[in-house]
Amino acid sequence: MQAETMRAIRQDTLGGPEVLKLVTVPRPVPRATEVLVRVHAAGVNPVDWKTRATGGRLGSPPFTVGWDIAGVIEELGLGVTRFAVGDRVFGMPSFPFEAGGYAQFVTSRSRQFARTPDNLSDIEAAALPLSSLIAWQSLIDTAAITAGSRVLIQGAAGGVGHLAVQIAKGHGAHVIGTAGAEDQAYLAQLGVDEPIDYTRQDAAETVRGVDVVLDLVGGTTGLSSLPTIRDGGLLISVPSSTPLAPIREAAAGRVRVAGILVEPDRAEIEAIASLAGEGKLVVRVAHTLPLEDAARAHEIGERGQTGGKIVLTAR
Repeated sequence: MQAETMRAIRQDTLGGPEVLKLVTVPRPVPRATEVLVRVHAAGVNPVDWKTRATGGRLGSPPFTVGWDIAGVIEELGLGVTRFAVGDRVFGMPSFPFEAGGYAQFVTSRSRQFARTPDNLSDIEAAALPLSSLIAWQSLIDTAAITAGSRVLIQGAAGGVGHLAVQIAKGHGAHVIGTAGAEDQAYLAQLGVDEPIDYTRQDAAETVRGVDVVLDLVGGTTGLSSLPTIRDGGLLISVPSSTPLAPIREAAAGRVRVAGILVEPDRAEIEAIASLAGEGKLVVRVAHTLPLEDAARAHEIGERGQTGGKIVLTAR
């Protein structure tokens, strides 16, 4: 019996967006505790193009990048009881290992998905998981923010930042957020208590006494943010390319410095689904492209300043 096939984006070498090719490959089969999801939409994130260029934690090609997916349960593996065929789901399966999200079908453990709220489109759902889980695991798990916590989010209008603002505000935090001049109105719309235009004002020169800095920009931003943090406060640096040793040395024990690598979490993706279902977490989607235009999606993303998330449609 001939195996069923599907379309997927694969790469055989590391390099620029041009290495991403649309190919036909065997359709995966769910193992015990896994589900087969027919992918309707796949989110595009910075880790995707960084992995495409360097191999990241996937090592040497061939492989398929992509971790954010939304779609419909097509088949259940042995032992799966949480879902039924036909259920709409979304999640961030298998991260940081290969999930193969840029494809028509994906298999993964069932508990790495949540039901997609009825008010969310597949495109919106696919844009949520990785970015919202980074924000949640940074602010709630790592920083343990509470009502009244003062939080500075560097890059507050970006893919992770706009979700981090909403999660922080939902937990009663006082949020200071940086973004460019074109996003100041958007920061106000999100409910940022103190919007800062970084092209006109350096937060490091004016902001003091924050409990937590969430650095989503990288480079020297974490280091320059140290003066804004109270004694005993916390700096969380998300970009993996940012070396933490110089920041820790400059902090000299006055401030705790942490990096973070997001991971799938059933309880948290379900909490995110609940917030999105209640309209308390709204994702900003800027670009939607068909699966075969994955290279174009990477080109757009690598230019930066996208004004929201990028999503591929796989139907």
